[in-house]
Amino acid sequence: MATEWLTSVDGPAPQRGIGVVAPFDLALDRELWRWTPPEVSLYLTRTAFVPVPVSVEMASMVSDEAAVHSATRDLLSPEPEVVAYCCSSGSFVHGSSGERALTEVMVGAGAPSAVTASGALVEALQLLDVRRLAIATPYVESVTELLHAYLDEYGVEVVRSVGLGLSGRIWTVDYRRVVEIVRSADSPEADAMFISCTNLPTYDIIGPLEQELGKPVLTANQVTIWAALRRMGLTALAPDQRLMQAVTASAA
Repeated sequence: MATEWLTSVDGPAPQRGIGVVAPFDLALDRELWRWTPPEVSLYLTRTAFVPVPVSVEMASMVSDEAAVHSATRDLLSPEPEVVAYCCSSGSFVHGSSGERALTEVMVGAGAPSAVTASGALVEALQLLDVRRLAIATPYVESVTELLHAYLDEYGVEVVRSVGLGLSGRIWTVDYRRVVEIVRSADSPEADAMFISCTNLPTYDIIGPLEQELGKPVLTANQVTIWAALRRMGLTALAPDQRLMQAVTASAA
């Protein structure tokens, strides 16, 4: 009698997993979940703390190959189908070769498949056939310049960019300020807008900005989770965002 209620309880749905290697200061875990379907769990780990401000030096330190290898190994026990390196600057700081090396490190550590934030951006730009891009970043100028150089390797022209010049606590920037820098960075010549940094909140403003600007708006967290789910044959939860609409159209 005490266990009769079990006959009407199915239990949780079987879960599929994405491993996420995040920089030590990531504060937007919940935003990542908002793109994630209910049948998928995110398994997050962080790189070790480094006592430096957001800078080229910090980007290099959080993308140290030994650290990423170790972090990937830490994620493998729950058997993720893909591992995502969730840091924009850490994945573009050493250009396209550095980005590819990070992917190879994660696969070499045992990830069944791997993606980085910057690699996911290029994947999205190619899907949308974007050749000219406007970018908004929270970074200091030296970091933003490396993003320009990374995109140039893929034949993507940055027609305009605006940065906030922040050296820390990027996650505290509110939506209003993000919208302000996006409007400042936009150009009629740009095919799309990219908002860089996985620590910059963007989920709720992507759709409204796309309507206002009349072009796709891509963000670091958006493309990272989108690309990871794409490798699993799944679609991110954001039907009002153009990237997801493009995926649906291409699959039709």
